[in-house]
Amino acid sequence: MATIDIKDVAGKTVKSVELNDAVFGIEPNIHVMHTVVRAYRAGLRQGTANTKTRGEVRGGGKKPWRQKGTGRARQGTIRAPQWVGGGTVFGPHTRSYDQKVNKKEIKLAMRSALSGKLADGELYIVKDMDFEKPCTKDAVALIKALGLEGKRICVVIGNEDIEAFLSFRNIPEVNILPVGDINTYELVDNKALVIAEPCLARIEEVLA
Repeated sequence: MATIDIKDVAGKTVKSVELNDAVFGIEPNIHVMHTVVRAYRAGLRQGTANTKTRGEVRGGGKKPWRQKGTGRARQGTIRAPQWVGGGTVFGPHTRSYDQKVNKKEIKLAMRSALSGKLADGELYIVKDMDFEKPCTKDAVALIKALGLEGKRICVVIGNEDIEAFLSFRNIPEVNILPVGDINTYELVDNKALVIAEPCLARIEEVLA
């Protein structure tokens, strides 16, 4: 089993812990990670763009002039696409961009992301993030103690750690994420992944 040092808020090693190889020790599957991240980002799209066709635009029910004898080109409606105010041809319509991904693939992608972070030395475990009250200064001090100042960071905290969430949320380049909301995209879109120690058991329980 792989081991990793547990840091305290001062950046000092307090102990080491063994990590589950089924979660943190696999060969990253880049293809599955790519598939899952594409599906996740596609799902973020609203898909609300919409245009009206010639059959949906208001008006244009009457033929603007008779078919023959005027010297002008024949027209059937003033809402045809070539008219100002006419319908749009092949324009976007409301749709869903969701892509189907299997649950096993989602878990494999997250295991691959975590294993890759550990192998690259970009995974940090912090023993205690129990802030007595929301304090951005303490959160910044923790980041400095870990030597991550100026880097894009993802911090994984417990679902109920409101004080920690409020402490980190105003720091630029820091993405704060409850453990119940982790996903492959958020795990890889950073230069350092910081996880609170109590969250480790939850992650291994779900992904192992």
